[in-house]
Amino acid sequence: MEIALISISFLLLMALGVPIGTCLGIAAVVTIIKFDLGIGMLGVNFSSGIASFPLLAIPFFVLAGVILEKAGLAATIARFFELLVGKMVGGLAMVSVLTCMFWGALSGSGPATTAAVGLILLAPMIKHGYDKNFAGATIANSSDLSIIIPPSIAFIIYGNITSVSVSALFVAGIIPGLLTGLGTLLVAYFISRKRGYRGLEKRGSLEEILIALKDSVWAILTPVIILGGIYAGIFTPTEAAVVAVFYSLFVAVFVYHSISWRDFIRILVNASVTSSVIMFLVVFAGIFTWAASVIGIIDLAASHIIKISPNAAVMIILINLLLLALGMILDAISISYLIMPILMPVLAAFRIDPLWYGVIFISALAIGQATPPVGVNLFTAANLINGDVDSVAKQAIPFVIIDAVVLIILSLFPALSLYLPVKAGLYTP
Repeated sequence: MEIALISISFLLLMALGVPIGTCLGIAAVVTIIKFDLGIGMLGVNFSSGIASFPLLAIPFFVLAGVILEKAGLAATIARFFELLVGKMVGGLAMVSVLTCMFWGALSGSGPATTAAVGLILLAPMIKHGYDKNFAGATIANSSDLSIIIPPSIAFIIYGNITSVSVSALFVAGIIPGLLTGLGTLLVAYFISRKRGYRGLEKRGSLEEILIALKDSVWAILTPVIILGGIYAGIFTPTEAAVVAVFYSLFVAVFVYHSISWRDFIRILVNASVTSSVIMFLVVFAGIFTWAASVIGIIDLAASHIIKISPNAAVMIILINLLLLALGMILDAISISYLIMPILMPVLAAFRIDPLWYGVIFISALAIGQATPPVGVNLFTAANLINGDVDSVAKQAIPFVIIDAVVLIILSLFPALSLYLPVKAGLYTP
């Protein structure tokens, strides 16, 4: 009876279009009160849900991303790549992919990357003859990399749920992120070549490229400093987030002189709103998970999943298919809190490495950001071009296919995810 109430109330609220965090919270609280599961535990779960040192990294990384966005660093990165590859076949499409890769490493958010890069590059792409839906799809899918390439909010959430080292997760995401980015570049190139899409009229001179590199080097150094410090063991991901804030402030105020201290109040407000939305979801997803655990959903679901097949490879394939389906209707944070508590005993039963699977898990969820009906990146890109999501989604199909191919490769070769964190001494399989 408890299982029916929490499941039906959650699904009904979601069908009515209620925000996912509210769906989780209401379904959990109603079930807790109805069956007297311990109303006094609500406050305890509420505070413990966010009283986590690794989670402190989220608001700091969000703040650093907002500062760099307001400072206009996305435009400097885009300018450098325009001069470097802009004249090639599909030049502006590849500029979009490369800029999204670097900006994603600064923002950690798919929609934020789509918006920041889209505002800069969508208009030039359309002006140079690119189909607007293809342009939107290119940026939407390239922005998926934001939750794979570190620092990633999704990795922080996964590490908090599973107790896997966030530092190890960040480093483990480097090679898979680059591999996914390479696949996206190849798709953008071949489609552009087939359709005759080009880029700028002339290639940037060596002097122009060097000047653009000088202008963008501070932005490019941001992920290098963050990941280099974590890789070298100088600081933890949470400490790295604080370093990122002070570094971004220094670059924005003293190097680019693009924001004033008066702007900082608005930046703090914007970062606080974004962080609050994320933490609201984290808190109520945590309460939902606790209620589901108390009434036995998690143990029941895990036991049934384990019985499906004795083969670990088959199990990973089935779980990935489930994640791809869930990614079409839910966000990565919600899926993490709903699914990972169930999958943890499954991973243990099949002796699947949790760090390796963390990369697979987040890579599968990244695909969902650019697949309808609730692909947040697709909606963001469609709004920027004043188009419809379906048209952008159709152009996104080749990108989704290559992302799925990369997901299969990552599933077949664990070393792609484990090599760097093991070599850095951050993880022992």
